Amino acid sequence: KRGRKKKTKVLNLIDRLVNYKASVCLFIKNLCVPFDNNLAERDLRMIKVKTKVSGCFRSEEGAQEYLTIMSYIGTAHKHGINAFTAIREALLGNSDIIFN
Repeated sequence: KRGRKKKTKVLNLIDRLVNYKASVCLFIKNLCVPFDNNLAERDLRMIKVKTKVSGCFRSEEGAQEYLTIMSYIGTAHKHGINAFTAIREALLGNSDIIFN
C-alpha cells in the first residue's frame, strides 16, 4: 500500500489531546469555564425526549409554546433560579426576574 499507515482511533485522540492541551485543560486554570460544553446539547435533549415519548407535537404552535417555556426555564436555571419560582413569578407578571 502507498502512503502513510492509518492511525487508530486511540492514537488520533491522543494526538488531539496533545495538540489542544491548553484548551482541554482550561477549566483547571479558569474556574468560570465549565468542565464540559454540553449546555446546548442538554437543552436539545429534552425536546428529543418529549418527541420520543409523545411521538410528535400536535401542531407547530404547540411546539413553539413548548420551546418558549423550556427556553425560559433553561435561562432561569442558568441564572441559578429554581424552575418553579421562575414559572410562579412569570404567572404573577414578573417574567423578567431571570434577568436580574
